[in-house]
Amino acid sequence: MSHLLSKSKYIRGLQCDRALWLDVFNPRLARYSAEQMRRFDRGREFEYTFKDTFPDGIDISAELKRNVDAYPGLTAMYLDKEEEVDLFEAGFLYDDVLVLADVVHKDHDGFLDIYEVKSGNVLSETYKRDAALQHYVISHCRSINRFCVVYNGADGVNGSNGFSVVDLTEELAAQHDEISRNIAAMKIILQGTNEPDTPTGQHCVTPYECPYQAHCRSGVRQLALF
Repeated sequence: MSHLLSKSKYIRGLQCDRALWLDVFNPRLARYSAEQMRRFDRGREFEYTFKDTFPDGIDISAELKRNVDAYPGLTAMYLDKEEEVDLFEAGFLYDDVLVLADVVHKDHDGFLDIYEVKSGNVLSETYKRDAALQHYVISHCRSINRFCVVYNGADGVNGSNGFSVVDLTEELAAQHDEISRNIAAMKIILQGTNEPDTPTGQHCVTPYECPYQAHCRSGVRQLALF
């Protein structure tokens, strides 16, 4: 079953409805700076380091590559087995939203511990919004024991080995109604056949630098510029 939204598109949509529309219908217009690419690389390296602490982990992405719509089916196959299992990039689909969890541990009782890995050294609100969407989707598919955000700080559990692991399960569960409303609003935006004419402004760089800035600033009105 195909999906309409992903985690990255949802976060993009929270920042700008125009960027969301472009991400779905015209992603070739995206332009990423060298610094953005370096941040992506650092994030992947930190994620791989944390995954190394699960030596028996099964990487769904290694088996299915870019066929992301097949991830939930293969993930379900592994999770339906009786034994414990650790999965990387496990896929879950609910409400037309596909999320890929960095690390999922399933215990003998079928409950999941989820670890979302971020390379930043501060547990930002953006990280929490990211995790909240994943909790929303995954909890409608499986029973969650804990949902943790792992980041590169020293103020959480296991900080001594370079990882801060913070359990946000209750906080994330409290955001489900808001997330459902956000998804509904984004679906309406994506029903439109024309690109939104949202003006540029501070939201183009906060909380993330938008890769569509060059396109949006070519011949459109602007708000509160820099």
